[in-house]
Amino acid sequence: MTPFHLLLLFLVFFNIATSSESKLTLDYYKKTCPGLQQTIRQVITDKQIASSTTAAATLRLFFHDCMVNGCDGSILVSSNAFNTAERDADINLSLPGDGFEVVTRAKTALELECPDIVSCADILALAARDLVTMVGGPYYDVRLGRKDGFVSKASEAEAAMPKPTMPLSQIIKIFEARGLSVQEMVALTGAHTIGFTHCKEFSHRLYNFSKKSDYDPKLYPKYAEGLRKLCENYTKDPTMSAFNDVMTPNKFDNMYYKNLQKGLGLLASDQAMAVDGRTKPYVDLYAGNQTAFFQAFARAIEKVSVYQVKTGRKGEVRHRCDAFNSLQT
Repeated sequence: MTPFHLLLLFLVFFNIATSSESKLTLDYYKKTCPGLQQTIRQVITDKQIASSTTAAATLRLFFHDCMVNGCDGSILVSSNAFNTAERDADINLSLPGDGFEVVTRAKTALELECPDIVSCADILALAARDLVTMVGGPYYDVRLGRKDGFVSKASEAEAAMPKPTMPLSQIIKIFEARGLSVQEMVALTGAHTIGFTHCKEFSHRLYNFSKKSDYDPKLYPKYAEGLRKLCENYTKDPTMSAFNDVMTPNKFDNMYYKNLQKGLGLLASDQAMAVDGRTKPYVDLYAGNQTAFFQAFARAIEKVSVYQVKTGRKGEVRHRCDAFNSLQT
């Protein structure tokens, strides 16, 4: 065999090996960190017991991470003198601290157990899945092997994230740009069955809505009254908030869709889904069939979890989740 053929054979083998290494797998850490799942479950259990909003906070954090250049842990990076990171974009300032804290705790535990092995992106993906299951939601597979990204910019987050004040058509386009259908968007928005939203995000629906009505007439009147009282001092206290699901706020179920049918949707963009012809059939389906919602959510979030992931040399395993390794040396 000539040297040329030997070189060609080596290159083919190298490319195959590199390709296989860069694929996500369910058992990626089986040999390098066998206690990974158990460690994460212990950390998230302790945190969820201590703070019941942890599940919603972590799921939201995961979604915000994936929507901006893929699931690469970029949402976890802190800003510094040279860069304003994703987490400090206006759209992300309301992200609850519980999500960041549970990832930090898990990373600290795993660095003691298997240092420099498990990426922050994988920790966030696993923690979100396990917490959803813990509060009653569906179990879904999380393939592992993500690397942590090298970029985190607030400007990119502002451009990529859907906002509750956007028209539904604009939100649909944001999801479609990431390969997600209208049905998948409706299923993913069902994550609002847990967690809370700060009053400033929906205050425009409660006060001076129009010349004819003080509040958005799409809101159930007594619900609107209650929200107006709850949020009346929100300009003085920006932390004031309301549960997304007023009926079962800490349980992952299909009550969120039932609420939309009754005018109990907190966000205008959510309430719009109950009447728009493109989304209403799915709202009605999930309101009447929790199993259908769970199956659709599991498929959609699994799809989101592998969106533009970084593998191989396209990323790193951060020593700390809040800083790139280049800034920690």
